[in-house]
Amino acid sequence: MAESVKPGNWRGLNLGVIGNCTFSAVIDDRGRHVWCCLPRLDGDPVFSALVNRDHAEDTGFWDVELSHFARAEQRYLPNTAILETTLFDDHGGSVRITDFAPRFKQYGRTFRPHMLARQIAPLSGTPQITIRLRPAFDYAQAPSTITRGSNHIRYRSPEQTYRLTTDCAVTFVEKELPFILEDAVTMFFGADESLEESVSGTYRNFLERTQFYWTEWCRYLAVPFEWQDVVIRSAITLKLSSFEETGAIIAAATTSIPESDQSRRNWDYRFCWLRDSYFVVRALNHLGVTRTMQGYLNYIKNIIVGSEDGYLQPVFGILHEKVLTERVIDGLTGYDGAGTVRVGNDAYRQVQNDGYGSVILASAQSFFDQRLDRPGDGALFESLERFGEQALARWDQPDAGLWEYRTRAQVHTFSSVMCWAACDRLAKIAVHIKRPDRARVWADHAAWIRDGIMERAWNEELQAFTNSFGGDDADASLLMLPQLGFVDGKSAEFLGTLAFIEKELKHGNYLFRYRLEDDFGVPETSFNVCTFWYIDGLASAGRIAEARELFEHMLERRNHLGLLSEDIDPETGELWGNFPQTYSMVGLIYSAIRLSKSWEDAF
Repeated sequence: MAESVKPGNWRGLNLGVIGNCTFSAVIDDRGRHVWCCLPRLDGDPVFSALVNRDHAEDTGFWDVELSHFARAEQRYLPNTAILETTLFDDHGGSVRITDFAPRFKQYGRTFRPHMLARQIAPLSGTPQITIRLRPAFDYAQAPSTITRGSNHIRYRSPEQTYRLTTDCAVTFVEKELPFILEDAVTMFFGADESLEESVSGTYRNFLERTQFYWTEWCRYLAVPFEWQDVVIRSAITLKLSSFEETGAIIAAATTSIPESDQSRRNWDYRFCWLRDSYFVVRALNHLGVTRTMQGYLNYIKNIIVGSEDGYLQPVFGILHEKVLTERVIDGLTGYDGAGTVRVGNDAYRQVQNDGYGSVILASAQSFFDQRLDRPGDGALFESLERFGEQALARWDQPDAGLWEYRTRAQVHTFSSVMCWAACDRLAKIAVHIKRPDRARVWADHAAWIRDGIMERAWNEELQAFTNSFGGDDADASLLMLPQLGFVDGKSAEFLGTLAFIEKELKHGNYLFRYRLEDDFGVPETSFNVCTFWYIDGLASAGRIAEARELFEHMLERRNHLGLLSEDIDPETGELWGNFPQTYSMVGLIYSAIRLSKSWEDAF
């Protein structure tokens, strides 16, 4: 059933996402394309109105304006990435807009063209619409030049050309003329290629096959008994965040949606962070999504092979790019007028020592999962040992930490624990591949690092682990200590840390990642994945009823389509941060699976 957009606090990120694992598009609650990068997830946005508020009515969008508009409803077709938006006018007229990016099996391969498909169909009354298609290039710095044919319009820049093919009168689109919608109008926007069949016939074929692809994909998901709709929608969104050609999975589809109003915390998240690898692989494993997991592991293996000395930068491009130079686009006015729009991310220059553990934890799946086509072997293990050596050398060295502080470095406890995890998992892998000599070496290293962390990160007075060696501040990342196997969830060490984090970081039903003043002041919004880590921490401690109650609350914080961004304002419930956030969707998946009743106990 379609849902109307929630009012008030939900003003900004009432958005849906469609895509085909090559590119994606973000669509607002009235069916307006406001963000779309082509030809890849990290490409130049042909639609950029989402981060260009002051010019959002001028360029960088594709919308259907219904005369005398009254309200809108929106939904995904069940178990698909196909989005339906229904617009109603105040005279009894209505239209349905169906949007998707074609994706289906063809000739033994996956067909995923650089193409958006859209159909506008009349439902009731005599609705009058205006179609406005205004792509722009070079981050909206270069408007397009238009040329037209009998059934298409080309939008050109010096470097790119895109084509709209339609069965609508082309003049109506070119001149943005209002017209009564009596029959369905079909449109394809994308690469400058002609269709081989009729527009309407191609649309029906692509829609049917894309719907079949997604419903079949969902059919094989390993879902919990409870919250199946939550897990399925989160899984589809996670899939849409993958760039299938290399296996990369981006942190989010957007750039520069700030963490809070006027915070200047505006970052480009269209890249692949190594620390995400552990969390994403774990979620994909629980879902049984082995092909996407295999692709992601192959992406990581390419990074492993490319590092001759074992040093790892924290973030890479989706084509394994190492240099992600950050720059500000002066012509874009920002999301909600926030100002700064960044392209690139200078975090690639930082030292973040948790990445070694993340890569080894993720890669361990290759050795133990018999479903995978290319299992880990001795050569991969020896490559991973280079990262283990780096972890051994860096476990007690300062870094920027997983929160990527830009102007200070400390010996962060989470980074140290991930270095321990690197050595611990290498020992387990060595046992599995029958290398007892290396297993003893890495087990000894892990024990030595663990003793050092227990001595230097534990605060006896606070009876808790703290954010850094010798520190006295809380850090939400330490809620993951049981998941990583560093401590038991019911141990005194974890229960004390949990209590300390609750006292310092919990704000109502939400959790901050930290409350220290950083490069931009004190954070004003909670970090969604931290709240899910807290939920998991409650479950580890045996506080299941509290965990379930808080999880249900977080489900209500999703937007009208079941999606989450990076952050939530704890006072208003408003969503902030880049969208949709992979971390947040992974948090939903893991918490739902962990807290659900089992199938055996459900009946």
